[in-house]
Parts: sequence; C-alpha cells; structure tokens
Amino acid sequence: MAVKQQAPYLHLAELTASQFLDVWKHFDADGNGYIEGKELENFFQELESARKGAGVDSKNDNFGEKMKEFMQKYDKNADGKIEMAELAQILPTEENFLLCFRQHVGSSSEFMEAWRKYDTDRSGYIEANELKGFLSDLLKKANRPYDEPKLLEYTQTILRMFDTNGDGKLCLSEMARLLPVQENFLLKFQGMKLASEEFNAIFTFYDKDGSGYIDEHELDALLKDLYEKNKKEMNIQQLTNYRKSIMSLADGGKLYRKELEIVLCSEPPM
Repeated sequence: MAVKQQAPYLHLAELTASQFLDVWKHFDADGNGYIEGKELENFFQELESARKGAGVDSKNDNFGEKMKEFMQKYDKNADGKIEMAELAQILPTEENFLLCFRQHVGSSSEFMEAWRKYDTDRSGYIEANELKGFLSDLLKKANRPYDEPKLLEYTQTILRMFDTNGDGKLCLSEMARLLPVQENFLLKFQGMKLASEEFNAIFTFYDKDGSGYIDEHELDALLKDLYEKNKKEMNIQQLTNYRKSIMSLADGGKLYRKELEIVLCSEPPM
C-alpha cells in the first residue's frame, strides 16, 4: 500500500510565506482555488492530528461536530469551502503577509485604487516588477519592516499562488482573491462573466452618446440589468458598494470601456 504523503508544516507554530503556499497546494489538489469536499476533510484531519502532536488539546472528540465548528469559525462566506484568504486565518503565517494585505487594503474600493496605480498601461494585468512595488507600498503602509530578500519571497509567493499559466503576470480577479470574501465583489461576477462580443454590445447600449465611457448612473443601470439577466438578488447597499468599487477604476468620473472590461469580461482585454 502506498504511504500517504504527510501534509507539510502543519505542526509548525509559524509558517513562512512559501511554506504556507506548500500547505495550500498540498490540499487544493485540483487547483481550483478552494479546499472543498474530500480535500477539506483531509485538511481538517491532518490539522487535528498535527495540533494533537503539537500538544494542542481539543475538548470535543466528535469529528463531525468539530468540523462544523471549524467551518463556522473560518468559512466566512458560508459556501462550505475554504479559500486561500480564509486559510491564512487558520494558519499562523509568519508576519502574516496575506492578513497584512487584507488589513491595509480593507475595502474593494481601496484595492481597485491600488490596482489602478500599478496597472499603469491598463492592460488588466500587473507584471512581476509592478507587483513588487505594489507589495512594497503595502508593507510600508502597514509599518512592517522588511528587507529586499523578504520582499522578493513575498512577490514570488504571490506569483506562484496566482500566476497559473506562468507568464509572470497577474490579472485583476486573481489578485482580488487576497481580499476578504465579503469585500471581494469580483467573486460576485464570477458566474456572470461576459464574452467580449456580449460586453461590447452592452457597453454600446449604455454609452448612449458614443463617448467611449459611461458615468456612475449608467453603470448603476448596467449592473442592475446584469443582475436581473442572471436572476441574481442584489440589494441597494450592495449595488452602491459594487458601483463605488468599480468607479475607483474610473478617470475623473468617466469609466472607460477598457476599465469595465477588466471587471466584467472572462478574459482581460488584449
């Protein structure tokens, strides 16, 4: 019988950024960005045994109950799956750079503003060298001392996390997985991504005067229609928040086609 490979590092009190990533990759076996189903059971079992080995006592011996408690505590959006940013709260990551990210880019509007600053050519991607600057700014904001090797490790780790095709750049929706789940409005659009023909038709419809941009009232109408078309519920507060986040990409209140395309299209513009 093949010996089951032990999950790395779960017994450690502190993890480095790259150890954290090894733990993640070990359990997200299918690479879909979540630990779910059987992966989640395996993760929980190994976490429990690692904690016992490290002398962390657990009062409740019923596996099902413990699993339920665990999910209530960490599965913030209650979708029955653990995603990377949720896992960062389970594992004590050394100078937890994922949590550091979340504390200082707390809202999706701030995230979009930061994105806009670094995606200077509006390509819908941040290149590896731009990512380093992005993280450096973040650590300064958090008053976290860091040296060049540490910054390099963080940059490499985030690239390994999200750059699935290995082209050395990250797209907006991948980077947004670092946001708190409730703030990640881009997740809300996952099931509603548009092909570029559809997107162009919709944009042209709302850009009545053909100026090449829309304002926030037109964006409001566009989002409402998009939600109704996909039979999704959305309250006024959510709509306001999404609109505010997307308008952070705008230029002086003008949201150009390319900016909106980054959010709503399945592939960033070429």
